[in-house]
Amino acid sequence: MSMPLDSRDVGFDKSRLPSRHVSVGPGKAPHRSYYYAMGMTEKEINQPFVGVATCWNEAAPCNIALGRQAQVVKKGVKAANGTPREFTTITVTDGIAMGHQGMKSSLASRDLIADSVELTMRGHCYDALVGLAGCDKSLPGMMMAIVRLNVPSIFMYGGSILPGRHKGKDVTVQDVFEAVGAHQAGNLEDEELHSLECVACPSAGSCGGQFTANTMACVSEAIGLALPGSAGAPAPYESRDAYAEASGQAVMRLLQLGLRPRDIVTRKSLENAAMVVAASGGSTNAALHLPAIAHEAGIEFDLHDVAEIFKKTPYIADLKPGGRYVAKDLFEIGGVQVLMRALLDGGYLHGDCITVTGKTIADNLKGVELPSGQDIVRPTSHPITPTGGVVGLRGTLAPEGAIVKVAGMKNLKFRGTALVFDSEEEAFQAVQERRYKEGDVFVIRYEGPKGGPGMREMLATTAAIYGQGMGDKVALITDGRFSGATRGFCIGHVGPEAAVGGPIGLLKNGDIIVIDAEKGILDVEVSEKELEERRKDWAPREHDFQSGALWRYAQTVGSAEKGAVTHPGGAAETHCYADI
Repeated sequence: MSMPLDSRDVGFDKSRLPSRHVSVGPGKAPHRSYYYAMGMTEKEINQPFVGVATCWNEAAPCNIALGRQAQVVKKGVKAANGTPREFTTITVTDGIAMGHQGMKSSLASRDLIADSVELTMRGHCYDALVGLAGCDKSLPGMMMAIVRLNVPSIFMYGGSILPGRHKGKDVTVQDVFEAVGAHQAGNLEDEELHSLECVACPSAGSCGGQFTANTMACVSEAIGLALPGSAGAPAPYESRDAYAEASGQAVMRLLQLGLRPRDIVTRKSLENAAMVVAASGGSTNAALHLPAIAHEAGIEFDLHDVAEIFKKTPYIADLKPGGRYVAKDLFEIGGVQVLMRALLDGGYLHGDCITVTGKTIADNLKGVELPSGQDIVRPTSHPITPTGGVVGLRGTLAPEGAIVKVAGMKNLKFRGTALVFDSEEEAFQAVQERRYKEGDVFVIRYEGPKGGPGMREMLATTAAIYGQGMGDKVALITDGRFSGATRGFCIGHVGPEAAVGGPIGLLKNGDIIVIDAEKGILDVEVSEKELEERRKDWAPREHDFQSGALWRYAQTVGSAEKGAVTHPGGAAETHCYADI
């Protein structure tokens, strides 16, 4: 047998890499025997080990293409003298989980994804990571893991779904949810609903509007964790393979440079990410996920910090659900880079932030131009609206804040009477039975991170209201969340949540609620004295999950204001995995 190869022969010294603990020296012979069992060569064992993590599963089209893309990432890693080690983690897909108890599992899955990637990397001492994700919570979950571990890493989005086509118009799953409301109102025949559902989602990929998946895909480029352009191509496009291979090669360059995620994810890069969310009319869920990513790096960046950026950033990309276009349309004019170019030219983006290319945002955008003859992305000098498509609110009803998407809305003020429900099911039933009137403010409470538990999204309820033609005649507020596909006056993340005694838990039917998205106000016209009297009669409610994963989640999860995180974060670390 030949002598073992020295890792320096292939350009890397493993003496300071985590994988030395499982592959270097006589004491690691048992570990190496496992690698030989899998067909690995001495050369491969002596190279850096690169985790290739995906959220592949057969739950939904969002994830179905990730397995194929991972194989191409591995080719890129191998070509650059690395040894890829593929593994998978879970996803809970919101389109399937929506509108029933399954949605309680969605947000909890974000943190479980981060935890499971961390444990896999720690347990096997991998040196670097390429993380691929498709559906909503899997994107921030994977990025949280990347920042937590802090080994050289690259994120890659699996790509968006192609738009469906129905009666000569592009359609998305949002149209199907709203069609359900129209059907319940008697405004849509069975055959019409069936014909729409059969064509709305024609390919692999995540929802095509600027919902949570595409919002966080844009974030991956803006924050610097993904290769420029990688977020744009729809999932079925073969060009995704080129980005996958390039991502595998690029992570090896990061390993050589010693460039780590926390060198990239800084306060300024988080601000860049928030700007891109605001400029694109992105999902309100970004106000939950950006603080959670920041938390992994030990950076204070809460809902109010995100909202402050939203307030300063013009809304310039005309994307669904508030606008007219889908992700494929944005890709065809140059993708996220075009949006970032417009923001940089307008003096908004921090161009000096470093990225996974080893270059700055400004360097990456050299040669990128805002194309003329298109109206998908406008220059900041001629925005759709002068402030962002997402707005933060605060007031007597939300001392810890709340969030609302205003992209596409004309009226930014609402004053109405509270119609209080203690679960989404109760509210949805009221909508089905038309037990509400113009001017009502639906209050859906005990749906927060602890109270749900799991902070459900309310797309089924809001879509049903739109389907009944009442979308601009009522408002909704919740300590839960709204889908990135939600439109209308729908306010989520109200904190403190009802389960911990927040004001939303003290409301009664008929209370007057005041919403002003221009001034950022969410108030209830009830005196502090009256609220204190009500608080004396308030008692915590017991939810239905007294064991299992959701029980455990409820024990540890924090407020939406801070990102609904489940552990102390980077600021409390005594060691970082990358330095073991």
